[in-house]
Amino acid sequence: MKKVLLLLVLSFSFSFIFAQKNVIDKIVAIVGDEIILQSDIENAFLQQQGQGIISSSPDYKAEILEQQLVQKLLMAQAQIDSIIVSDEEVENAVSSQIEFFISNIGSQERLEKYFGKSIQEIKDDMRNPLKEQLITEQMQQKIVEKIRITPSEVRSYFKKIPKDSLPDMPDRYELQQIVLKPDVSEAEKERIREQLRSFRDQILKGEKTFNTLAVLYSEDASAPRGGELGYKSKKELDPAFAEAAFSLKPGKISKIIESEYGFHIIQLIDRQGEKINVRHIILQPKVSDTEKQEALNRLDTIRQYITDGKMTFEEAAYYFSTDKKTRNNGGLFADPQTSEARIARPDIPGDMAREVNKMKPGEISQPFISHTNGQEEYKIVKIKEFYPRHKANLDDDWQNFELMLKREKQMEKLEKWIKEKQADTYIHIDESFKDTKFRYDGWIK
Repeated sequence: MKKVLLLLVLSFSFSFIFAQKNVIDKIVAIVGDEIILQSDIENAFLQQQGQGIISSSPDYKAEILEQQLVQKLLMAQAQIDSIIVSDEEVENAVSSQIEFFISNIGSQERLEKYFGKSIQEIKDDMRNPLKEQLITEQMQQKIVEKIRITPSEVRSYFKKIPKDSLPDMPDRYELQQIVLKPDVSEAEKERIREQLRSFRDQILKGEKTFNTLAVLYSEDASAPRGGELGYKSKKELDPAFAEAAFSLKPGKISKIIESEYGFHIIQLIDRQGEKINVRHIILQPKVSDTEKQEALNRLDTIRQYITDGKMTFEEAAYYFSTDKKTRNNGGLFADPQTSEARIARPDIPGDMAREVNKMKPGEISQPFISHTNGQEEYKIVKIKEFYPRHKANLDDDWQNFELMLKREKQMEKLEKWIKEKQADTYIHIDESFKDTKFRYDGWIK
């Protein structure tokens, strides 16, 4: 659950796009070392107005100010706790938001015309607000991470909900998958290794810099940044990649490393405690049409084993699937957004959804190609269970009620934290907001 309590975090992260040239700016609030400007409030108001976000409050700008005050409190604490986000995380967030904007407005050209800026200028404007949003999300997670829910608490919570207030649950599925990666020929792997050896030699001889070669050749989102990943812990990296990276000294370059994502050479930039910052060049072997077909044929054979009763789907997933996330739990596919086992039809990824739409509960799909995060996966899926639309009940929807209760307790924990931090943090509010009725009383001292 990556985005826990976003009701209290800003939806104004991209208000910079609506910047007004004629606003006479001034500081309207200070939280610790963080400031909030009048233009921040005005731009956020325009952005939310443009999205059709409407509040019942007669003083909507005061609500926006309080949202920003909360964010600045989180930012102040994040600095104390040394919470950081990597450049890669920021760039991925920027790219996702740009894709969202383009999908809604129709094209990059329309986006640039609408904002009166080039796509690069829009991206440049996005980075700092998005970085702040990612940091505050991590800070929220840290505040609420120790909250646990017991079965008895879930039962008590359910009993307190009036029967006429129970929600209607949509059609949902439990899906299983078996994923295969096509075999790559040794000749293709050697071609990749030879190219990386050439890059490594050029760097060591001073003919080219690591950054330049990464920008030109690395097959990764980090390429525009010279392959730099930002500070990462061991658990955030592929095991083989992490072992090689953590054994390096600053400036040194690794030998060729094979991970589940491809082949790399790595250069250590810096180490801070249990985290390192590295740059890398990754090349991914190309899969031939013959190898692709062989993967589909293997899946067809595995499917036949299951339908003939020679093994269960769960056994086949364990022995054959190359997907580390699902092979050990019977191939069970979790909702990408909530990590729940039951997934609503609209939330099933596109290629998988097309197969599920053809199937009935208990059926296994024909082998198909799925596109995930820019990579091709070859898979078969099974509808393990189908849960039709119904009034929510504890037997069928335990996870939902557990999640609802957890979110309530997280909100209570966060609200308690806000009140405590208000008391011991320097906060100054401009006179123009002195008579405002905020949700939390501790802003004005």
